Amino acid sequence: MPRLIDPSHIDSLAAALIERADQLQMASVPTDLDPLALVRAGAATSSWAGYFGSPTGTEIGGLGVAWRMAASGPNRLLDLDAAIGSHSVDLPLLVGFSFASSGPRIAEWTGFAPATAVLPVVSVVRRGRESRLLVAVPAGRAVRDVLEILLGLTAAPPRRAFEAADHVVESRPAPAAWREAVSEAVSAIRAGSLEKAVLARSVSVRTDVPARPFDLVSQLRDGYPYSFTFGWQEGDSTFVGASPELLVARSGRNITANPLAGSTARGSDDQEDIRLGHALAASRKDQREHVFVVEDIQARLDPLTDELRVPSEPVLRKFPTVQHLSTEITGRLAGSQSVIELADVLHPTPAVGGTPRDDSLLFLDKIEEIDRGWYAGGIGWCDPTGDGEVAVSLRCGLIRGTTAYLYAGAGIVADSDPDAELFETRLKFRPMLDLLSAT
Repeated sequence: MPRLIDPSHIDSLAAALIERADQLQMASVPTDLDPLALVRAGAATSSWAGYFGSPTGTEIGGLGVAWRMAASGPNRLLDLDAAIGSHSVDLPLLVGFSFASSGPRIAEWTGFAPATAVLPVVSVVRRGRESRLLVAVPAGRAVRDVLEILLGLTAAPPRRAFEAADHVVESRPAPAAWREAVSEAVSAIRAGSLEKAVLARSVSVRTDVPARPFDLVSQLRDGYPYSFTFGWQEGDSTFVGASPELLVARSGRNITANPLAGSTARGSDDQEDIRLGHALAASRKDQREHVFVVEDIQARLDPLTDELRVPSEPVLRKFPTVQHLSTEITGRLAGSQSVIELADVLHPTPAVGGTPRDDSLLFLDKIEEIDRGWYAGGIGWCDPTGDGEVAVSLRCGLIRGTTAYLYAGAGIVADSDPDAELFETRLKFRPMLDLLSAT
């Protein structure tokens, strides 16, 4: 197999690095390497690997851990941000966090912290048409050892579609039990205890052969180009997905949030697709569900901004399996909050939790039968200036050998119908389920 990295690039990195056992060493060179190609080549021999790709054109793929910070508890994102700010890291980091501040509780999610940031040993960062190969050699590790690993990387075999001879799909909880939970949520909302609750469920897919997680990420990137595509490997588990929803992005003082709430299927032809989209836009139930999210984000960002632009009406955004009501909120910060601090302010939005926030979270803790783990948390990147992007981790699954655990949810309001909400979750499972159950 051909070498993945041009030896001349490795020579340039060697010239820029010096053997210093007492501190982190960093260097970079231009490259034309695809960030995901780096990850596909080295993930199988690395205990940690990560990839995040944005529809804006930013992609980051990394292998190995040069520096990591993990945090838990209600201030986990602020603690994470403080640690990043106090460390002399001049390169982009990949960040991820769970839905619950206490983090995942079950063995499926072993290795996934409540919140974590990773500076990879080796990474490729692509922004628009420019890419750079970055190396970060941690204190105590020999430069030559890292460069030898680079020299030994070979291109991954051509990606192939996942084919399982057999597969078994199991719902958690069973559909009938989940519909009962929806009915209970509707009753609580009509009684005035809540205004909205987002109920999640999971399906496990067991196959006769293990999937290649970053091959799945590659397929998702190609199949969902307007989504945020990601893969995060901890040991023998990899969290993958293609999320349509931006929690928050920061570039200098400019910020963007793009909540999605209110969903319907795509049509079998253009005429049906337009009809379904018009029905979604006119739906009082879906409009109400969407307004809860937009008003919450507006209220949380308004004190932090000099200006905040919130469109008066949502627009339709169409993805391959589903169409959503979407509102792009933009603004200009009055202060210097980082993208991680902004994520702390916004998470969890009513698009993934409910409203009022505290009451809905207590309700979900009581009624949901699954541990969400990193589903409906956040995943993305940040840099030392505070810029970055954090997507809501949706349309996703946790891959562990021959088993994948997939997650989806639906926003419940006073006039929600349990059967319709169940159908909505099935639409949201499709991006991952189609890849894993193909025969």
